[in-house]
Amino acid sequence: MSERNAKRGRPAGGPPGMGQMEKAKDFKGGMKKLLAYLAPFRFRLIAVAFLAIGATIFTIVGPKIMAMATDELADGIGNMMRGEASGIDFGFIGMIVYLLIALYLLGSAFGYVQGHVMADVATRISYNLRNAILAKLNRMPLGYFHRNSQGDVLSRITNDVDTMEQSLSQSITQLLSSLAMVVGVLAMMLTISWQMTLIAVVIVPVSMFFVIALVGASQKHFRHQQQYLGGVNGQVEETYGGHIVMKAFGGERKALERFDAENGKLAESARKAEFFSGLMMPVMMFVGNLGYVVICIVGASMAANGRVSIGDIQAFIQYVRNFTHPITQIANLSSQLQRMVAASERVFEFLNEAEEAEGEVTAVASEAALQGHIRFEHVRFGYDPEHPVIKDFSLDVKPGQRVAIVGPTGAGKTTIVKLLMRFHELDGGAIYVDGHRLTDFSRHDIRSKFGMVLQDTWLFNGSILENIRYGRLDATDEEVVEAAKEAQVDHFVRTLPDGYRMELNEETTNVSQGQKQLLTIARAILADPRVLILDEATSSVDTRTELLIQKAMDRLMQGRTSFIIAHRLSTIRNADLILCMNEGDIVEQGTHEELMRRGGFYASLYNSQFEHAEPVAG
Repeated sequence: MSERNAKRGRPAGGPPGMGQMEKAKDFKGGMKKLLAYLAPFRFRLIAVAFLAIGATIFTIVGPKIMAMATDELADGIGNMMRGEASGIDFGFIGMIVYLLIALYLLGSAFGYVQGHVMADVATRISYNLRNAILAKLNRMPLGYFHRNSQGDVLSRITNDVDTMEQSLSQSITQLLSSLAMVVGVLAMMLTISWQMTLIAVVIVPVSMFFVIALVGASQKHFRHQQQYLGGVNGQVEETYGGHIVMKAFGGERKALERFDAENGKLAESARKAEFFSGLMMPVMMFVGNLGYVVICIVGASMAANGRVSIGDIQAFIQYVRNFTHPITQIANLSSQLQRMVAASERVFEFLNEAEEAEGEVTAVASEAALQGHIRFEHVRFGYDPEHPVIKDFSLDVKPGQRVAIVGPTGAGKTTIVKLLMRFHELDGGAIYVDGHRLTDFSRHDIRSKFGMVLQDTWLFNGSILENIRYGRLDATDEEVVEAAKEAQVDHFVRTLPDGYRMELNEETTNVSQGQKQLLTIARAILADPRVLILDEATSSVDTRTELLIQKAMDRLMQGRTSFIIAHRLSTIRNADLILCMNEGDIVEQGTHEELMRRGGFYASLYNSQFEHAEPVAG
């Protein structure tokens, strides 16, 4: 494996994104973090609570008022049976009906406003979280992305945030309404009969016992479900992104086997989670129905003795249903709340990851008038501190010098330029730019003075013009075209449909690999950096195009300090200084002619490019 791919690789022993799955999760701690994040919206949440209380009040007084109409009907029928002149007062009953309609309409209006406000809060929270995650991505050290798959990070931005938004919008509203309903109905039942109320209340701890048991059984499965989902997304993203390589090497079956294994784990955890949460409703209904039967028997006995009216019995039966229903809702909401907390744990876990340390900024690149004098002093670095890649690297590069870095795969060539760009922090030593420590500048500031062209091209979904302009966002169209001409890009761009306005697709497969490399070179030319870094910049182009690019590079590198990493040693013969690296150390340095005369490490590398295998005897 090459040095570049080795650094990009993931830990062995599991699928992408699953490295931290075994860590214990804290449900209460996750809820506390979520509540802390909700603190800025506390006034809206208080308004939602009051709206829930208002909607509940208008709803729960309905059965009590309806009891008055029921009693009027019972009294009127009794009077008619006794032959009395007074019968049923339909005017009074009609007034009750109109009053009930008004109350229920008001309750619905309060419920609608409550849902609208909560949906707005949930949307704002998801909006803020996505912005926070994206901002966090830009502050994360590259080491984090070496350890975690892109799919898992994307799952936190999409699936986990979506889960939080939906749960907040639905479950919180229903939870507040259900709690308000339970308290309000309990108060109304007490006004009718404390004995029957006691029977209804006894149902609650019995129901809660089953709810707590089922929640405890399902909680871990919901947490694993969210984590396995991140792993499955990581595999899908990787398989789709590398589908050409996968097909070329016939890896479809292996990819399917890996996916089936992880998808099976996801399905199993989801099945167990849904099974336990699905048990809540039938268990609650069973316990509730038992209590309902007992209340009906006791209520009929009390009505026969004249202790309560028929209307009150009818109202109480409705209240019992309204009392058990919100408790059942709360039980069902527990699964949504668990999903929400499990998702929030993953989101906040990412937001709490250690960021790149930005020390005290004491210099500004624009004010320092940088000339490109780079000095490495006893630099030490390792992606794993126990296995250093760069052991003791020292180098003094004068302004405008062209420094070529050569060596076998894994020698530390790319690592050196990554350290220069502050993609990683040193384990020891220091790097100086024009007498200033590299850490005296902010990362963004110092990187603005560097231009970098990598072997791995990166272009985004947009026009060719926009992709080149990414090197300097305020550049005019004419400046973009001029940079393209210097990079030998203009001639092929004008042959494409829509020319510079042609849209590159998401995978940038509508241009060739060599053309993509040319576009990134044009981008670097447009940026007009003080220090230029070329990491195998011509490795993806043909020999003729390479010669054209080399001429453009010669013009580009004039007056600029340049670091050139190359395996084609014929491309760096004109370098002012050639560094030969092996196992993190400089083993030779000098010009091409000097190193060739020595006949050492560099000469061996150079000559090996022109060796031909001897024919094998038949």
